[in-house]
Amino acid sequence: MFYNIFLIIYLVGVIVGLWFVFGRAGEKPWKAVVPVYNIVVWIKICGKKWQWYLYFLVPAINIFPFLLMVVETARVFRRYNFWEQTFAVIFPWAYLPWLGLQKRSDYIDPRKEAPRKEKGLRDWADAIIFALVAAMIIRGLFVELYNIPSSSMEKSLMVGDHVLVSKMDYGAKTTQTPLAVPLIHNVLPGTNGTVESYLKWIQLPYHRYPGLGKVERFDAVVFHYPDGDTMCTALFSNRSYHDMVREYGREAVLQNRVFDSETGERIDVGKIRVRPVDKRENFIKRCIGLPGEDVQIVDQQVLINGQPIENPSEAQFTYAVLFNPIAIPERVLDQAGVSHEDIERAHEQMYLNNTPYYIIPMSPAKARKLAAKYEVMDVQPFIHPGDSTSDELFPNVKGYNWSIDNYGPVHIPARGETLQLNDSTLPFYRRLIEVFEGNSLEVKDGRIFINGQETTEYTVKMNYYWMMGDNRHNSIDSRYWGFVPEDHVVGRARFVYFSWDKDHGKVRWNRMFHNASAK
Repeated sequence: MFYNIFLIIYLVGVIVGLWFVFGRAGEKPWKAVVPVYNIVVWIKICGKKWQWYLYFLVPAINIFPFLLMVVETARVFRRYNFWEQTFAVIFPWAYLPWLGLQKRSDYIDPRKEAPRKEKGLRDWADAIIFALVAAMIIRGLFVELYNIPSSSMEKSLMVGDHVLVSKMDYGAKTTQTPLAVPLIHNVLPGTNGTVESYLKWIQLPYHRYPGLGKVERFDAVVFHYPDGDTMCTALFSNRSYHDMVREYGREAVLQNRVFDSETGERIDVGKIRVRPVDKRENFIKRCIGLPGEDVQIVDQQVLINGQPIENPSEAQFTYAVLFNPIAIPERVLDQAGVSHEDIERAHEQMYLNNTPYYIIPMSPAKARKLAAKYEVMDVQPFIHPGDSTSDELFPNVKGYNWSIDNYGPVHIPARGETLQLNDSTLPFYRRLIEVFEGNSLEVKDGRIFINGQETTEYTVKMNYYWMMGDNRHNSIDSRYWGFVPEDHVVGRARFVYFSWDKDHGKVRWNRMFHNASAK
């Protein structure tokens, strides 16, 4: 409702402004309310060439000639002040009515006046401001560039891949935290992650513009980290604040007095930050489960509504690899395409577990090829056992005996669906009700109260999704923190526009324009 009201104010403000502007320029004011014709008259008033008519016909691109026309309108009324023109670009719905009512500014036909030469510094300032506004519009409504920072999607998407993320596919979200440094996500550069780039004084409701489609199964989706509403500045998304609280206790985390239970070493958690939805860390995973479906994993095979689904072709699972004593494992694994990060981690596991096996993530096809090499003696799938005493996996309570390879079933809520609440279902949906949909929830004497009213059911307000990394044994995903709400979804990863192999210090030319959502 808020955004519908704002859109009406925006459109009405522009039309009312043009009504007064047209009258001041010697045109009939009623022309301002005639669609298409008002653009023709506006271009004429500003003295622009016929090509400008074509610019306004191109969807999305027409935003920029519109903003330029607002600036040109200021100039034909001799309003050259830099800050005034900046205000005009940002708030045209307010500026145009104000300009049209200014009696001290006379309209000057640009075709009858010699062009005004701007100073060099002013030219640069104009260009920078317009480029900044253009970048904000493009990044906010159309596309964003994203760097793959971890191996959780390998080998579908690799560390060093730079992908273009389309916000038009699902519809762009409006900003919910408007008081922020432009083009900076959540922390200021050069501050070691300690200074936020935004103020939480104003928080706007969630709204998404119409998109080209909706989230589909197997899409590579960029979204805000659902478990990142509260975070530790020294750990970022490497370790969830909520996970730390479950293991060490809330008071220990809040007082930054956390000690590793095995080594006794102090873990610095830094300061605790509570972040709005649109300022949480961005993750990229593959959508596996859709709203209204049941997801389950049996011996690494994902089942949707009880039926197996096809695994992504580059999906990786963990294998235990035993090498011939004469082999050089690092060279063999490097030639097989295993990242140096995974090789180093395998060395650590060998030392910690006192085993001769290398625990390596690979696709089944790559595991078969590796097993055929003479340097390799044995390759076995590694199935993670369940643990009923662990609360590491969602819904983060003990007693389920689930593992990342044998998990569920879990029901994924859909908008408008009514969930039945009881002792067994509440752990799955409590965070949804309280955090994602903003209700108060209490349990007293076995009875459930939502917003002060006793109830045994809840009607869901948003769609939810189940996201998993293709590197199934090296991905912190929905198996650990549950559902991804629709208001956390940023966009769909479209293609890789650049890729850098940090292990070998070279460009991966074969990755260029690789379909980022290919399964």
